[in-house]
Amino acid sequence: MKIGVLVFPGSNCDHDTYNVIDAVAQQPVTFLWHASEDLQGCDAILVPGGFAYGDYLRTGALARFAPIMGSVKKFAAQGGPVMGICNGFQILCESGLLPGALMRNAGLRYICKQVNLRTETNDSPFTHLLQRGEVLQMPIGHMEGNYFCDADTLATLKKQDRIAFRYSTPTGDITADANPNGSLENIAGVLSEGRNVLGMMPHPDRSSESILGTADGLKLFQGLIASLQTA
Repeated sequence: MKIGVLVFPGSNCDHDTYNVIDAVAQQPVTFLWHASEDLQGCDAILVPGGFAYGDYLRTGALARFAPIMGSVKKFAAQGGPVMGICNGFQILCESGLLPGALMRNAGLRYICKQVNLRTETNDSPFTHLLQRGEVLQMPIGHMEGNYFCDADTLATLKKQDRIAFRYSTPTGDITADANPNGSLENIAGVLSEGRNVLGMMPHPDRSSESILGTADGLKLFQGLIASLQTA
């Protein structure tokens, strides 16, 4: 097993993500440079947070054209697991690997704080170790985290059980006050139609060790690793 972490100019959570796989989960991991097309035989791809290409034009708009993303799209089309975190989620949406878009936060301010997430589905390589309705705590750190899609796409996401997480209260209630950025129906993460691509704004990479205040994020990486081991 080997997991790849993409690196773009402006990535700033690539080492956080690498550390979780290497030091915490103790699995083989390698960095994958944006200008390369070689996925180095990796069995899963992680697209980390940051400001890829400085977030010029809009978040993820330039990263979608990186040579590495052509290979990632082929990998995902073949069923390979891909997880995008924060800026990674934005990149996956811009690349067409996930539906919808991430707009500026409703308050037009950068938000950095702990939030609560309710698990909406455990039918994916990333969430299968969770329980439906399980509430996780993770931090967010973004300016463009306001998830939006059209009515038909939202209906499809619901029908196909592809909403992965929603912002919630600590007890799992979905309320306006629990929504930090104005995301449509409190959506914090979604899955692809094949269920092998996950994008989410909160940071499991920053919440995988108890010293960080919560280790809830580790459950997603453990789920991915368990899926790879089973496969």
